[in-house]
Amino acid sequence: MQKVLRELTVDLGERSYPIVIGQGLLGAFDLTPWVVGSQVMIVTNDTVAPLYLENAKACFPGKTVDVVVLPDGEKYKDWQTLNLIFDALLEKRHTRKTTIAALGGGVVGDMAGFAAATYQRGVPFIQIPTTLLSQVDSSVGGKTGINHPLGKNMVGAFHQPQAVLIDADTLGTLPPREVSAGLAEVIKYGLIRDEPFLGWLEQNMDALLSLDATALGEAIHRSCQCKADVVAQDEKEGGLRAILNLGHTFGHAIETFAGYGNWLHGEAVGTGMMMAADLSVREGNLTPEDRARAVNLIGRASLPSMAPEGMTSEDFMALMAVDKKNVDGALRLVLLRALGDAYVTAEASVDNLQATLQAFIR
Repeated sequence: MQKVLRELTVDLGERSYPIVIGQGLLGAFDLTPWVVGSQVMIVTNDTVAPLYLENAKACFPGKTVDVVVLPDGEKYKDWQTLNLIFDALLEKRHTRKTTIAALGGGVVGDMAGFAAATYQRGVPFIQIPTTLLSQVDSSVGGKTGINHPLGKNMVGAFHQPQAVLIDADTLGTLPPREVSAGLAEVIKYGLIRDEPFLGWLEQNMDALLSLDATALGEAIHRSCQCKADVVAQDEKEGGLRAILNLGHTFGHAIETFAGYGNWLHGEAVGTGMMMAADLSVREGNLTPEDRARAVNLIGRASLPSMAPEGMTSEDFMALMAVDKKNVDGALRLVLLRALGDAYVTAEASVDNLQATLQAFIR
């Protein structure tokens, strides 16, 4: 049964859009108010399609709906796979009045969004995220893109969706590892901006891991609200929005070193956030007690706590050098002044950074 639990807005003036959160929405919720023309292209993958494609089609009554099914996995977030979307759009003669709908996790959302940003110089798109990580993070905010062998998400565009439809029931088919990966991004919001949310997560982590619907609805809503607030203030990461990358500089280095897909994005971010907390203590900001609190919560989400086997401090430094936040060759990191208070700095001590890297190398 369709049940809208929460609804909020990403406030971007004329380009504002809704985030609808609920249960039983796929197959029942009408998305046609956010479709400009008569054509819809659903982009999904070969894992999600058998589970949710038919219900997703039903969200577009009266529209001509075509589908392109991509291979599943971070390793396919590349130019070759992106071209499959363009091939399908052109073969089916989709015009600039088409709407692209992303049905899947973060990889599908990023690639479908990038295709929408560039097909005929830009067409509308809708996000229908089906993983926890994509529901609380990547589906909101308009970041789209693909990976390059030398760096994650280095090719892309800002392109905001028309709407985001989050059906929490899709989380019931997620493997536990994917749930944990999504919880890394949920924890991030508490660490960077909402210390009371950390307390709520400490009380409700077991319920979240067991996919309790009430707890999930609250966690998704508070995460999306936090991201929507930040994006409304800084859409294209000129300043404040960079705090959303807590743990990501370390995490992207881990993902690139391990090979895309061998570590899930949330797993790498979880370890990266532990590293950021550790460096924040060494920089004289975060207390050891607050670091322990952060590390304990991340560990309770069943996320890894050490860098991949064989990764060295030299590997970290080389891979972090191509991070998108860097300016004029200076490494910029997101650190914590306190729990719930993040900042961006290019002034971290090299000695402290090296000490942190050594602490997390096997």
